[in-house]
Amino acid sequence: MSTTSESSPGSSPSEPATTAPASADPPADELSADELSADEAAALKRARAEKIGRYVAMFVMPILMVGMMITGYLAAMSSPTPNDMPIVVSGATSETVPFADALEAADPDAVDVRVVDDPEAAREMVLDQEASGAVHLEGPAATLYTAGGAGASQASVVQGLVAPQILSQGMTLETIDPAPLPATDMSGLGAMFMATALVMAGYLPFSVLVSNSPELLRFRRAVPLLAGWSAVIAALVWLVTGPVLGVVEGHTAEVLGIAWLGVFAVGAVQLFFTRLFGAMAVLVGMLFLMVLGVPASNMGMSVHTMPGLYPYLHTFLPTPAIGEAMRSVLYLDGRGVGPHLAVLAIGAVVGLALTALVDVIKRRRNPNPAPVVINMPSLHGGARPQSRFWRYTAVFLFPFLMVGMMITVMLGAMDKPTPREMPVAVVGATAEQAQQTVDGLDAQMTGMFDLRVAATSDDAREMVADREIVGAFVLPSAENPTATVMTNQAGGSAAQQVVNQVFTQVAGAQQLPVVSEDVAPLPSSDSGGTVSMYVAMGWVLAGFMIIVVGANAAPASRPLRTLLPIVAVYAPLMSALIWLIAGPITGAVDGHFWALFGVGIVAIYCVAMFATIFERLIGLFAVIPVVGVLMFLGVPASNGALSIYMEPEIFRILHDYLPMPAAVESIRSILYFDGDVVPGHLLTFAVWGVI
Repeated sequence: MSTTSESSPGSSPSEPATTAPASADPPADELSADELSADEAAALKRARAEKIGRYVAMFVMPILMVGMMITGYLAAMSSPTPNDMPIVVSGATSETVPFADALEAADPDAVDVRVVDDPEAAREMVLDQEASGAVHLEGPAATLYTAGGAGASQASVVQGLVAPQILSQGMTLETIDPAPLPATDMSGLGAMFMATALVMAGYLPFSVLVSNSPELLRFRRAVPLLAGWSAVIAALVWLVTGPVLGVVEGHTAEVLGIAWLGVFAVGAVQLFFTRLFGAMAVLVGMLFLMVLGVPASNMGMSVHTMPGLYPYLHTFLPTPAIGEAMRSVLYLDGRGVGPHLAVLAIGAVVGLALTALVDVIKRRRNPNPAPVVINMPSLHGGARPQSRFWRYTAVFLFPFLMVGMMITVMLGAMDKPTPREMPVAVVGATAEQAQQTVDGLDAQMTGMFDLRVAATSDDAREMVADREIVGAFVLPSAENPTATVMTNQAGGSAAQQVVNQVFTQVAGAQQLPVVSEDVAPLPSSDSGGTVSMYVAMGWVLAGFMIIVVGANAAPASRPLRTLLPIVAVYAPLMSALIWLIAGPITGAVDGHFWALFGVGIVAIYCVAMFATIFERLIGLFAVIPVVGVLMFLGVPASNGALSIYMEPEIFRILHDYLPMPAAVESIRSILYFDGDVVPGHLLTFAVWGVI
């Protein structure tokens, strides 16, 4: 692939490089060393070094990107554990201070307890996110305040810490949510996906421009373009989350303003990174915005359940600032939005100022810089467009479609996680009793559960263990006077939580004593049940990145006879690296090397072959359909982060056909179920790879 030269940012335009005329002489690499002049020998040496460097880059870029992403996510989020979670205790009784001391003594590392006199002040601290929860004691009664709007997962963690201590002291417990999530966004994921989309929109365009159209990175061009791009993305995010999906109701001006500022701030800092690191700026952006930013965001998981570094990062990284600002206006009436907006504004000013400073220094050191080599002549895989209009249109469409697809599909799939035909068995003392219970529950919870009768508790337990159903409700009998809720946490922690919660309430409504039985509990290293999803993400990302990076970094690798052996070496290398990260480095996985290594090779190789189809057809634009199918559709359909029985039905169908679900279920099966369903998922990979 020939390269084109353009002027570097801040310099004057230069003429494109010309191609040397063809010669009738034999190629330089076919001549003997004696027949080569010194200049020819040096040129040949440089060409060989460049060729080797391109193949090295083909491997190094995916290794760095995938390794960085998977290490960060597994280290931070595979086993969330409370760390100094701020909880306030109030009350006028003599038991207030002893209760606070007992709460902290129960797990000193988990909580940071403060005592205040005024219960209203304690409640306000929860709303202002100065405290994760507040307990007010009044006689034998305790009231726990947790704000769903400040994080649904945080509220459940606080209840898990506080409720046992209250009940152990014989007090009654009432839980009050002073800022509940709206019905349109009952999971609270709206702010999280909006922040992720806005961050992507901020760093992705400049990462493409630096290799395709560096003339647009000149300061005087880049700043107004960034301002306009930020406005377009703000409108897109508002349109999708508001009128299209109905996740956000009202708050139009606030959403548009925060979205614009968020994209502009991230883009300003990313512009500075391109001045320092060139095309490698994409790695720096991913490190701060995604690898560190997502765990520190306090969105999906409470930042107080992350390792100690992340609460500090939460105070100044842009991903937390965008997410918290959105959460503040959407769920908390704008409380505390000021500091987060200040982080974004300061970041934008500092990013632009440093960029301008670097430009001045470079111009003084080198008033006539060499032309910049264009490493990515076109995004569509063909010749470089002669018209700037079409070239700039492609540069615009690539990040625009990525952001639009991400926010639409991911948020549309996961914003309202409610049970939909979730399979649960009911066991009674007699078949008639079980059927009556099924009929009564069906009438009360229409469409939520696919209830069926199991003959015995042993039959139900076996079906739960085999993941044929997600849970079972065993009614009391003469032999066992206690109701039992059976679940399978390793088979899906989200579904387990729903079944436990719903059927424990059903037993309570019937005044039945109830116990919970988990047939396959998760280990402490995977307490969130997300390890299989993160490892699967590593496999899938590794598979398509070798194709996308290789096509641009080492175009000579594209012929199939060259590509196949390259991927055959790359797939085992990446599979071993991902296991090394998941196992010895982060401790998220214990053993299972050969099984994970082997299935990982198949998954990576087959995903790479699937990505090759689209790379052949549309070049870098292949990222859009490939990421769309493998990640944006694959993650919701994977049964990893969220149960497929809590999403629209289309994802339950896709679960049986897409590579991402095959990867997640294969890893889950290897780790916790002796590889029982791996052969079927290997067939799925083979179909996608071979065809």
